[in-house]
Amino acid sequence: MVEVLVIALVVVLCAGALYVASGARVIRQYERGVVLRLGRLRDDVRLPGFTMVVPGVDRLRKVNMQIVTMPVPAQDGITRDNVTVRVDAVIYFKVVDPTNAVIAVEDYRFAVSQMAQTSLRSIIGKSDLDDLLSNREKLNEGLEVMIDSPAVSWGVQIDRVEIKDVSLPETMKRSMARQAEADRERRARVINADAELQASKKLAQAAGEMSEQPAALQLRLLQTIVAVAAEKNSTLVLPFPVELLRFLERAQQPTSETGAGRQPSVHGTAARPPLSSEEESPLPEAEPEVLEGRVPEEPTAPAPSTAPADSGTSPSKPFAHH
Repeated sequence: MVEVLVIALVVVLCAGALYVASGARVIRQYERGVVLRLGRLRDDVRLPGFTMVVPGVDRLRKVNMQIVTMPVPAQDGITRDNVTVRVDAVIYFKVVDPTNAVIAVEDYRFAVSQMAQTSLRSIIGKSDLDDLLSNREKLNEGLEVMIDSPAVSWGVQIDRVEIKDVSLPETMKRSMARQAEADRERRARVINADAELQASKKLAQAAGEMSEQPAALQLRLLQTIVAVAAEKNSTLVLPFPVELLRFLERAQQPTSETGAGRQPSVHGTAARPPLSSEEESPLPEAEPEVLEGRVPEEPTAPAPSTAPADSGTSPSKPFAHH
């Protein structure tokens, strides 16, 4: 009898130990525990550490309080300036109220993911292509506000939202590349023109200094020869003074002036030079004889004479025909 009681007591103690062991729970430091007893929410949130629940009566749900990094799938959309783009993003959020995260929403991760996708599509439709490419900080802030507004009631706080990549069509990429190339070329030409302007001003100042000291030009020519000779090439540069060209030009001017008064001769004889207006002495031209009311008579041709048949006789008088 005693043995039966001892065995029964041992069995009861083992069952109690198993029951207590089945109700023991351990909550990690980054987790919080929400207890539902017979389907009703317990007000107290279980803190990290060892805790006990009633087996078969209480149900403990652990909620992760760490920051969750969730990639947002790429979304196709049309911007406000009618450009088709494909944008993906990444969202950082964490649970600040474990009770609402369990009670207010069925699956807060799936809810945040869907809200992020719809908000990203909305941002694409409200923005221009230039904003998506250059003004991402402002778009990130707007996207964060759009997601955070409904997430507050779920016990979730949006920490940060970042647009990760913007994919453009190939035609748009080529157009933007041509635009960037044209802009770079324009800037290069402006910079080159500015450099030419500054160089021309410096050269003008140098020319003014050299004009005051003629020896400076000769020294500059010698420096140029030294620079060319230092390259170890076979080309020899001999500077030709400009003053010598001017001297030869002045020397040719008198010769051209003396030779200008002569004209080429015909058949080896020298032609007479043309007379000037003062030296010319033209003969006086005969003025036509015109009298008042009278026209000068034209000379009449002599009447034809008839020769006699005989060659030995004298010529007879002319025969007048009336």
